[in-house]
Amino acid sequence: MSPIVRPVVVAALLALVAACAAPAPAPVPAPLPSPAPAAVPSLPGMPPVTDPHNVYAAAGAGALAPAVAGAKPLVYVPHTKSGEVWTIDPATFAVVGKYQLGGELQHVVPSWDMSTLYASDDTGDKLTPFDPRTGLPGKSFPVVDPYNMYFTPDGRSAISVAERKKQLVFYDPHTWAVQTTLNTPDCAGIDHADFTPDGRTAVFTCEFAGRVAVVDVATHTLLRMIDMPTRNTRMGPQDIKLAPDGSVFYIADSDQNGLWVLDGAATKVLREIPTGHGAHGLYLSRDATKLYVTNRHAGTVSVLDAYTGALVTTWTIPGGSPDMGNVTADGTQLWLSGRYDRAVYVLSTADGHLITQIPVGNGPHGLCVWPQPGRYSLGHTGITR
Repeated sequence: MSPIVRPVVVAALLALVAACAAPAPAPVPAPLPSPAPAAVPSLPGMPPVTDPHNVYAAAGAGALAPAVAGAKPLVYVPHTKSGEVWTIDPATFAVVGKYQLGGELQHVVPSWDMSTLYASDDTGDKLTPFDPRTGLPGKSFPVVDPYNMYFTPDGRSAISVAERKKQLVFYDPHTWAVQTTLNTPDCAGIDHADFTPDGRTAVFTCEFAGRVAVVDVATHTLLRMIDMPTRNTRMGPQDIKLAPDGSVFYIADSDQNGLWVLDGAATKVLREIPTGHGAHGLYLSRDATKLYVTNRHAGTVSVLDAYTGALVTTWTIPGGSPDMGNVTADGTQLWLSGRYDRAVYVLSTADGHLITQIPVGNGPHGLCVWPQPGRYSLGHTGITR
């Protein structure tokens, strides 16, 4: 071996021996799985969510609670222009009652315990109770600017959505004493709402501000405002509905002609779903698999997958202006007011065909189909869970 090569070989052999003698490197421990986020406890006093995949599971077809066992099946139609509530027999489609209450009647709203229905009059600053067992009105009483009414999921507060005053006025729902007045000056046109599955957060739409107000239910305080990607301020955000699994909120925007999709934690807008001109009211099928979107200026109803928002089909009401309403207790019919046509429409939920169109008074608005399935009411035209 060349004397020049020998030192190189020896050095290489020594390095190999040292490497073999060295201790093996310690194994790198596998990363620990991230802990699951802690579940947020529900609002105390709220009935528990029985199915996290469907918060409306207790409001399935025919699931009538004892509280509505004696209710007379009727459809209540408030009128903004003529100041009347009309009642319709859903079996015969005949108008069976007309009650002149005066003012601008916006919605007929079921109480949290579903024992009373309230006709809300925002210009007259009053509520008129109806006894659902008889369908007859009682004595009106004062409430601040009740354009709309909601009830907190624990049943401890009634909320007058005071659109004109840009306020949310929280009342004791038994004595009607004011609990809290929450000013929302940046939420012009505050009008519709829905709640997270745990009942701790409410989202209110701001029709004339192109945004939503997020409210802490327990403390009656404003958490934040969220602007829509396009801030429509003439007829912007309208009705709002929580997806059955609580993953998102759907927000109808009339001027956007479709829905905004807000994340379930109410922190950001995720995307947009086009539906039709004048998207306004949002209603769920009895099994909560379909979401019905009333496109008021298009005269159509978009049927979406309630979980994904995908379009399933579109129903047409020739010459119609579908606005507010609800699905019947058995889930077979969708009743809607024809806001600009002095009409009420009854659609088949099987295929969307118009079963009948009933002539009514001037300015039919927040129509209420009663009774409804469910354990309790969040208000509006009968959001039950």
